[in-house]
Amino acid sequence: MNSEQPIIVGLDIGTTKIAVIAGRKNEFGKLEILGFGKANSNGVKHGQVLNIDETIKAINQALDNCISLNPNLNINDVYVGIAGHHIKSLQTRGDIVRENEEEEITPAEVDLLVSKQYKTYIPAGDQIIDVIAQEYTIDNMPNIVRPIGYSGVKLGANFHIITGDKNAIRNINRSVEKAGLRTKDLVLQPLASAAAVMAQEDLEAGVAIVDIGGGTTDIAVFAEGVLRHTAVIPFAGENITNDIKAGLGVLKSQAEQMKTQFGSALANEAKANAYITIPGLRGMPAKEISVKNLANIIQARMSEILDFVTYHLKQIGMDNRQLNGGIVLTGGGSQLRHLIQLTEYVTGMPARIGLPNEHLAAGHIEELAKPTYSTCLGLILKGCDDYENNRKVFEKSFINVEVPNDLKKSPEELEGELVEAAESGPVKTGNRRPLKEGFWQKFKDGIIKMFAEEEDGHL
Repeated sequence: MNSEQPIIVGLDIGTTKIAVIAGRKNEFGKLEILGFGKANSNGVKHGQVLNIDETIKAINQALDNCISLNPNLNINDVYVGIAGHHIKSLQTRGDIVRENEEEEITPAEVDLLVSKQYKTYIPAGDQIIDVIAQEYTIDNMPNIVRPIGYSGVKLGANFHIITGDKNAIRNINRSVEKAGLRTKDLVLQPLASAAAVMAQEDLEAGVAIVDIGGGTTDIAVFAEGVLRHTAVIPFAGENITNDIKAGLGVLKSQAEQMKTQFGSALANEAKANAYITIPGLRGMPAKEISVKNLANIIQARMSEILDFVTYHLKQIGMDNRQLNGGIVLTGGGSQLRHLIQLTEYVTGMPARIGLPNEHLAAGHIEELAKPTYSTCLGLILKGCDDYENNRKVFEKSFINVEVPNDLKKSPEELEGELVEAAESGPVKTGNRRPLKEGFWQKFKDGIIKMFAEEEDGHL
C-alpha cells in the first residue's frame, strides 16, 4: 500500500442506490479500494434530491457500511457526482490580452482565462458547475494543446460550460453536510463515468459514453481528444421497471427482479414459450408472465432512450466518421441482456460495455468492477488527479490503511484464475492503454493530445 497518496472518497447519490467507495492509488498508479458501502436510495428522483431527510439516512447507511468494512477509515471529504434533467451545457469563447507578449504564458494566466468564464451569463436560477477548456488559441495559431510556455499577445479558448439548477445543487450539498461530510467537489456524473471506463484509444478515436443509471441516462461525447458535448436524458432503468410494473400488473420489487434476472433488450431473442411464475398476493392465484412480453416492454423503453442518444449525436453532427470508437455503455442499466445489439441497431454505431476495471488494482472482488460503480470510481480518479495537479488542498500526513479482506479475492480464487489462465495458453495483453496521467487536467486546461497523424498534418 502506498501511504504517500491521500485516501479519496467518491459519493454517488443515485436514484436507486447511494454508493460510497474509498480508494488510494498504489505504487503502480492503480486504485486500491479501501472501503465500500451502499444503501437503497429513497429520496432521489431522476437524479435530483427531493427528500433531504431520506437522502441523509441513505448516505449515513452507506457510510456506516463502508466504515464497518474498514474501521480504520476516517471519512470527512467526499467527491460527489451530480446529474438530473436540470443539467445543461453551453459553448462559449473567452480571450485575454496579455500585458507582456514576449514572456511565456504561465499557468496563472490560463487559470485567469478559465476563471473569467464563471462570469458568463446564464439564466436566473442556474449555477455554473464546471468550466472545461476545449482548444486554445494564441494570436492566430489555432488548436493549441498546451498553451503554457508559448508567447503572444492574445490567449483564448473555446469552453464547454456545465450548469445546473441552484436549488438542486443546494439540496445535494445540504444532504452531504447534514450527513457530517464536506463536499470536496461536485462532478458531472457522465464525466466521472468516462474517466473510469475510457482508455486512451477511446479519447483519440472519439466515443460517446452513455451512462444508464436508475433515474437518468447521461451522455458525454469526445471527439479528436476533446469533450464536445454533455447531456442528461430523464429516462433510465427506473422507467423500465415502472413500465414493467404497469404493463404486467406486478409489484415494483417483482418488476425489478424480473428485469434483472429474465429481461432482454431484444424481444426477438426472448423465448416465445417461456414464462415466469409470480406468486399471488394474499391468497390470490399465481400469475404467469410471458418472457416475450417482458422483453417487448424493455425494448420499447430502451429504444426510446437510444433514440434520444441518436438525437443528441445528430444535433452536434457526430456520426461514425467522428466517433470511430462508437458508443460505450456503462451504469447499472447497461447490464441488460442484448443491449449491445439493440444499441448498434438503433444508433448504427458499434457499441461495447464500459467496465471500470482498467484503473483498479489486481485482486479486487468482481462486484467493484461492475458498470454500476463506474461513476463512483471515476469520482475517486478525479480526486487523485486534483491531488497530482495541486488543484485542491489535501492533508499532509496520510495514514496507512490496508485493503480489507472482504474487498480482496481469496487465495483460492486467485489460484483458480492463474490455473485457468495457464490452461488457456499465453495471456494476450490487449492493446488498450489506461488513460494517461492527468486525465482531468486535460479537461480543465484543454491539454489532450491529438492523433500523431494530426500533428504531422495527416488525417
